[in-house]
Amino acid sequence: MGLYRQDGSRITKSAFPTAALDDPPVRVTEDVYMSEPYGRGDGQPEGSKRYLLYPTGTIIKRSLLDHLFIAATITSIAPANGPAAGGTTVTITGTDLDGVESVVFGKATGTNLRIRSATELSVQTPPNGAGAVIVELVDDGGAVSKAGAFTYSAPPEPEEADG
Repeated sequence: MGLYRQDGSRITKSAFPTAALDDPPVRVTEDVYMSEPYGRGDGQPEGSKRYLLYPTGTIIKRSLLDHLFIAATITSIAPANGPAAGGTTVTITGTDLDGVESVVFGKATGTNLRIRSATELSVQTPPNGAGAVIVELVDDGGAVSKAGAFTYSAPPEPEEADG
């Protein structure tokens, strides 16, 4: 699920247009739209429609706002291994991936993050030492991780020349 401005730009949790009042409710300071796919489709953003969720001036409880930013989940990571030099393009499937801001492999952040839909993204692995690492998705709903989800292979040993 994504929240958007009228011009189609995505709204992050930290930039949600609100002004705090004296108690937990907040006032929406600009129109907020919600996106949903047309029918079943392929789940791609191009196949989505937007509708007005909160017009400017609406007062909502902070807890309702927090429920709009759902943490992503990881269903699968493919391929599940690659070279320690990095550069492997990995496809991650799951739910609510359209809010993912970064993917961390061990302690290093992947590059070339592409959100393909709410259920699929791709990212290139950064360099890392050999072995299995935790893969962590960072988004507005919080971080979610999967232990041992990607394994870096050690570089091959150089062959000795006969001589």
